This record gives sequence, C-alpha cells and structure tokens, in this order.
Amino acid sequence: MRDIPNLEPRPLADAECYVPELLQRFVQNIENTRHSTEVWCLIVALGREVQLPFIDFISASSYRDWKKTLFIRTSYDATWLNTANEDPEIWRWSYFRNHAMHYLTPVMTGIEFVDEYHHIPKKRIDVLRMAASHGLRAGFSIPLRQNAPPQAAMITFSGDHSRREMLAIIRAHGWTLNAAALMGHQRYLYHFKQEFSERNHITDKQLELLELLGLGLQDKAIAAQLGISISAVRQRMNALMQNTDARSRAELAALAMSLGVLPDPLNRPGPSEDEILIEMDDARSGA
Repeated sequence: MRDIPNLEPRPLADAECYVPELLQRFVQNIENTRHSTEVWCLIVALGREVQLPFIDFISASSYRDWKKTLFIRTSYDATWLNTANEDPEIWRWSYFRNHAMHYLTPVMTGIEFVDEYHHIPKKRIDVLRMAASHGLRAGFSIPLRQNAPPQAAMITFSGDHSRREMLAIIRAHGWTLNAAALMGHQRYLYHFKQEFSERNHITDKQLELLELLGLGLQDKAIAAQLGISISAVRQRMNALMQNTDARSRAELAALAMSLGVLPDPLNRPGPSEDEILIEMDDARSGA
C-alpha cells in the first residue's frame, strides 16, 4: 500500500474554513492524491482517527443486481467471512448492500443496531454476531453513486463499540464521515479509471489503437495510419480485447471514451458557442 501523500497543503481562504477541522484536513489531502491507493490510505486514516478502524469499500458496476463488482477493499483481514459466504443465501443477499443499492440515507450497521432494521434472516444475524467477535460491533455505512446509469457503492466505518458509544461518535463526526466518503469515492474512481491501463497491462501501442478504433477507423485505415499490416492491426486488437474483456469494436470504442482517450461527445470542446440552460425560480412567489 502506498503512503499517504505528504505534499504541502495549499493556503485556504477564510471562506473555506467553516467545516470541521478533521474534514478540512482530509479534503486538502485528497486534493494532493495521485493514485487510488493514496485515497484509500486517507480514508483508512480518517476512520482510525475517529476510532472506527475497520473500513469496507465496495463498488459495483450494476446499480440493480450488484453482479459486476469493480472492487472490494477492506482495512482488515476479512477471510473469516469466507466460510459464511459459502452459503449461497448469505452470499447473494446483504441488508446493507441492498440498502446501498436502493437508497441514499446513511445507515447504522452491526449487531448493536440489529433491532432497528426491517426483517433480517437469522443467518445474516449470525454473520453480524461473527463480525462483532472480530471487532465490528457497530458501524456507519454511506451509500454512494457515480455516473449514469449509476454505479452502486458504499463505504462503511466500523469499530468495537456499544450502541451508545457509536452514537456519540456519529454525533461528533457523522458529517465529516459522510462528506469524506462522498468525496473520497469520487476521487478514488477518478484515479481508478486513469489506472485502467496499468491494471490491465495495456501498452502504449494498444492505447494508440484504442484511440483509432474510437474514432471509427477501419482496419485498412488504421494500418495505414500506424504503418503496419492489417494482420498486425488485428493481432493487436485481439490482444486488446483479451486484456479488457471487450467483445466487439463498439465496446472498445466505448472504452476509449470512458478512459478519456477520446473526449465525451456531450462535453467535447468545439468552435460553436456553448448551450446554456438557465432556469430561475421566483423566490418571491414562495416556489
């Protein structure tokens, strides 16, 4: 794991200093991150500072069924969950994951709050008891959204606390944890997207091909542009598909846009004047 970035924070204007000092420091550090693991280090450090050292960070590309998980990060060894997850009923359904997929309200988690939920199957309660035995008695889970259609995600801060102790932590730091989770998630995914080539071992030549595919060029035109044979273009394309799990040229073109290799057509700069939508409510009418 990378170290927390140690860059000199920028000087703040007085108007920026009306948030809790802990949140202010977190945000300034987030601004200096250059890699997703640095963001993760800052989130974990924040949790430890407020005595909630057990952090779960889960993101999925499907808002509705959570099938395609982008990443799961924990600040602790969660292998004790493996046995429980061998039960398909437990693996497929989680109260907190289900909450994060459908709602935006932060929710208290853990065995200390089990009486405050809607119905939870006994097997899931057993998992909460197991978590409590490993120090995750109570927690605070923040649902997160990104993009459209939205990705579902959540960050949960947990610790070995009674219900009373946990409520005191949330009264003191709930705003900070909520805002930090929202900004940390956004910054993490920004870096995570930029690191796609690194994670999938995509070479500079393959990125060059990805750009040309995104522009809609056919194999013959790409070969002429790159000064290689059509056969070499197809070999490079096949390797690119294997590395990215793309199944067609259209998916590769979409990937080029999502990675920023090509500009988003909705935000592409051009010579024409920008269209601005202006809507103003009349405050005097009480609208």
